[in-house]
Amino acid sequence: MNQDRIERIRKLKLEYEQLKDGQDSLLRAIGEIELPDMVYNSNAIENSTLSLKDTEDIILENKQVKGASLRETYEAVNLAQVLVKISTESSMELTVESIEKLHGVLLSNIQPGIAGRIRQEGENVRVGTHVAPRSENLPRLMSDLIDEYNSADDQYFLDKIAKFHMGFEHIHPFVDGNGRIGRVLIDWQLIKLGYPPVLIRNRTKVREYYPLFRLFSTTGDFSGMSALLYFGLSESLNKRLAYLRGEEIIKLTDFAKVNKLNITSLLNSAKRQTIPAFRERGRWMISASFDANGAA
Repeated sequence: MNQDRIERIRKLKLEYEQLKDGQDSLLRAIGEIELPDMVYNSNAIENSTLSLKDTEDIILENKQVKGASLRETYEAVNLAQVLVKISTESSMELTVESIEKLHGVLLSNIQPGIAGRIRQEGENVRVGTHVAPRSENLPRLMSDLIDEYNSADDQYFLDKIAKFHMGFEHIHPFVDGNGRIGRVLIDWQLIKLGYPPVLIRNRTKVREYYPLFRLFSTTGDFSGMSALLYFGLSESLNKRLAYLRGEEIIKLTDFAKVNKLNITSLLNSAKRQTIPAFRERGRWMISASFDANGAA
């Protein structure tokens, strides 16, 4: 992670810490509204056919969605429970056992025979062209992965989390649910450090997410994952800061019209996080009071 990005996150976190005191209900409301979006995207990465609206109906309204399979309904409900659990039990230690417990919730009522346990003898998995390590090696590999994460005190926290995520997915310790649990662990690690969660989006998985695993498998390079986490965390902090400041929030397209700015240029700046824009239900938003000169 380069120093400019490290400094940017430091400044955002400092303001976040200064403004969040006494704003628990607001931050909780933001988290509750984000929950279906996080569930939808993580499940969609794993090829769930539920839409964001379906996921909102299931999680927020407790509705039975017409045409939704029982499995996909449970996948939405269970992942939401896991995400709520990590946000309310951030003091829980990162261990193989705690990860297994989260996995048990994720696959409850779906695959009870494999829920809550790492792969056993004869349970081999393949992801694309990657064949995961054999089951007899999993206890050692998982222990080493966690020990390395906990002991890497001199490594920047986003680099630590990125390397852990790449390592976890390379090991693929479970028969099923590895991707979703791996992304849950990213958010758990961030929350334990006092940061808000990040959202890895299904829409860009082929272009931005999947290639990172192939690169890590062949070279051990996890810098791309660090960058992805940087953009996600910057966006998440910018969103919360806009609400904590009590600013009027408008669509980026409207901001461009009002300030006579090129929307394509603004969208590129938003994606690079050089302006404090963020997404809600897939639409880029920004504070109406943001200095338009800073967006040029």
